Amino acid sequence: METAFENLTLWQRVYQHLHEEILQQRLAPGTELREAALAEELGVSRGPIREAITRLAAEGLVTVRPRHGTVVRELTASDMIDAYQVREALEATAIRLALPRLTKEDFAQLESLTDQMALHSEEGDITKLFKANVAFHELICQLSGNKKLMLVHHTLMNELAVFQDRTLSLRGGNPAKSVTEHRQILQAARDGDIELATSLAVAHIRVPSEHLAPSSSQVDVEGNAHDS
Repeated sequence: METAFENLTLWQRVYQHLHEEILQQRLAPGTELREAALAEELGVSRGPIREAITRLAAEGLVTVRPRHGTVVRELTASDMIDAYQVREALEATAIRLALPRLTKEDFAQLESLTDQMALHSEEGDITKLFKANVAFHELICQLSGNKKLMLVHHTLMNELAVFQDRTLSLRGGNPAKSVTEHRQILQAARDGDIELATSLAVAHIRVPSEHLAPSSSQVDVEGNAHDS
């Protein structure tokens, strides 16, 4: 359950504001975050700004450059491939650990998130679709019971969240297909087929990185095709 906004400390409010601005790309990759300007804009001292930036840096959303300020992180195609490869390994492990532990209530939660994805796909609400998608994958990691895995996966998902539009483009701009893939993973899990569930999840996660890998027709992180 999220902490009520009124109960957040000042730096947490600043963090929440900047986090949302980055995820919604109102603060685009490469944007410099100036402490003085942010303090004036938000009506706070530099202390809470600095604490919020430290948290964002720990989550991989900004890059702190000593003596050169802080910028919203930019991911190269190579960075994204690296991130997706690590995510593959994490979620494959999470499924293997989680499946023997899943209860009816766990399956109900995963089914509900898949239904939410389907609804948002039909409505064309990509932001809500992406949030439900992330919640599905993070729930599987949570159900694995491995806290370290959960922490690393959460950091990766934060890094990739900034590029949700490009991720959809790399998937062919077809959210309905992504929903179908989630349903297939969930059905394999219900059937107790760990190997199939794992292979389906890996194949699902691998799609963007396959399109980013060097080939005769390369695709950059903006989703633009280039002939080599």
